[in-house]
Amino acid sequence: MTNVTLFAQIIQTLDRFSFSKLVQTHQTDKHHKGIHSWTHLVTMLFCQFSNLNSLRDVCNGLKSASGNLNHLGVERAPCKSSLSYQNKHRNWQLFQAYYFKMLAKLSGMATFRQTRFKIKSKILLLDSTTISLCLSLYDWARFRKKKGAIKLHTLLDYDGCLPVYMNMTDGKVHDAKAVKELSLPKDAVVVADRAYVDFQTLWRWHQGGSYFVVRLKTSIKFNRLNEKSLPEGRHQHVLVDEYIELSESKTRAKYPKKLRRVVIYDPEKNQTIELITNHFYWTANTIGELYKARWDIEIFFKEIKQLLKIKSFLGTTPNAVLIQIWTALITILILKYLRACASYPWCLSNMVAFLRLNLFVKFELRRLLDHPFKPPGGQNKPQSVQGVLFDWGD
Repeated sequence: MTNVTLFAQIIQTLDRFSFSKLVQTHQTDKHHKGIHSWTHLVTMLFCQFSNLNSLRDVCNGLKSASGNLNHLGVERAPCKSSLSYQNKHRNWQLFQAYYFKMLAKLSGMATFRQTRFKIKSKILLLDSTTISLCLSLYDWARFRKKKGAIKLHTLLDYDGCLPVYMNMTDGKVHDAKAVKELSLPKDAVVVADRAYVDFQTLWRWHQGGSYFVVRLKTSIKFNRLNEKSLPEGRHQHVLVDEYIELSESKTRAKYPKKLRRVVIYDPEKNQTIELITNHFYWTANTIGELYKARWDIEIFFKEIKQLLKIKSFLGTTPNAVLIQIWTALITILILKYLRACASYPWCLSNMVAFLRLNLFVKFELRRLLDHPFKPPGGQNKPQSVQGVLFDWGD
């Protein structure tokens, strides 16, 4: 047994020295009122792990830890008004910068990498998700005439299924418009749905030495140049593999080079999927499998919406919403790191529920993650003594 709670041990995985340097860079503790930046971070992480619904619940929940707050590096639990004030005024970019700092640190320590593809290019998955909001409270997040929403435009690293880029806009911003300024690493391959078919952006990525695999819109007109031969006896789901060029003058002016068009048959949905790419050497099956891997970003959106506090917010300002989103990403980063380090094959939802029920229990975190259903101290299950009640002797 240990004298430190599970939540305190989870907080100990954070790099407090790097956080202090970021606080100095962003000057977020200058003229602060009520709580400093570290207490603010711990409080918002507690909100994510405990899945509480209001400022009052979060503050009272931390107050219940009382003497255990010193293990969190917190002098006292914040009051409701202080937390509300800091969510409104503290620069959200501090938490964004800290997420990427922790991502660089933890991704090098844990085994995040997936080995499905034998290609050297970094695989990036691009998509967006919409979160509905009440327009009367979030009047800055316009979507429909009587409906509010925000969009999270996300670039996910396939290796660890964690974001390397996220941009929040109101709900009416089109996906292709939101990534017009997005730059990709050289030799990386981005996989996206047809909402991102913007040939000006695709041409910019091509000139930067990046690759793309995007689903083609049915309205795009093109000319066939020549067709590649398909492999015999394997990959029967590959229907077409050919080189094309855009035929309309406007689209061809935006992308003047030839493209590769691959048509894949999906037996599960009984439909054909048309893909375009600027990579001419991978097999057509690899192109199809890369697009199939795009489903991982849908799973990521499902995880953060179901497991974390990201569909309802503690504040109504854009700054408060962004702070809660980036602390949610720090939380999912910690959870995936803990799952990667554990020897028990955790399902992420089960692990979150297990930790959520035992946040202030004093038990060794590593032992709990490795052997969650083993009694402490190696004790065996006690044998039933019911028979003793009826032991009448000889």
